[in-house]
Amino acid sequence: MDSKPELSLCMAIETALSAQCRLKPELTNALCIIGLDNAIIALKQKLGFARNETVLSRPVIDDIVAPVVSIGVDNVNIDGLTLKNFVAVVHKIKNR
Repeated sequence: MDSKPELSLCMAIETALSAQCRLKPELTNALCIIGLDNAIIALKQKLGFARNETVLSRPVIDDIVAPVVSIGVDNVNIDGLTLKNFVAVVHKIKNR
């Protein structure tokens, strides 16, 4: 995968995370990681996979899950971006 699409995905996801952190002061790094993990599962389910996995729903992380899933839906299978590539981008953000 070209690094330019990866960079734009990172920026879009991090922008969504930053917005939520400003709106919700109770949002910790640990909750952000849980939100990103749940977003991966939710995206996989939206694309027809991970049927047996559960997405945790809590008001504080729901607003992380929704935009990340939306970004994934908008970008996976476009210009060669696979679900695996998208998940790798999310994991990079989680590990920062």
